[in-house]
Amino acid sequence: MGTTAMILGNDRRMLLIEFLQRQGGKAELRDLVEYIAEKEGDTDRRHRKSVYVSLVQTHLPKLERDGVVTFDRGVITLLKIPDNVTVYMELIKKNDISWSTFYMGASIIFIITGWYLSSIPLLLAALVYLGMSIVHRGKIKRMF
Repeated sequence: MGTTAMILGNDRRMLLIEFLQRQGGKAELRDLVEYIAEKEGDTDRRHRKSVYVSLVQTHLPKLERDGVVTFDRGVITLLKIPDNVTVYMELIKKNDISWSTFYMGASIIFIITGWYLSSIPLLLAALVYLGMSIVHRGKIKRMF
């Protein structure tokens, strides 16, 4: 499995990369554990321990072997990210809207237009895009 697929294939590895990017490429393990636990919606002690164990035993060693990060004395340093990984990671600033939200809004406008023009093809296409954007938004909300 390539490095890109390995990163994108796991929510915790994607969150790890996102957090390191937001922290300027370097972070303490305990801060990363807290961040991932918050994003997963469960910050109790048991869940944080589960996140810690999975990072230390699985995710960090894999990313180290592929030269993406180094992990030394509780500090994780981002070395490189494959170019095509960031294309698939949607990083949204606090006051920005996500692409899925934008597409939901555009789909609603086209649904109204299709209804007004009595255009069944436009209405159906807009409904399909609306459905896809809702599914994508749900996935992003769960992940982030």
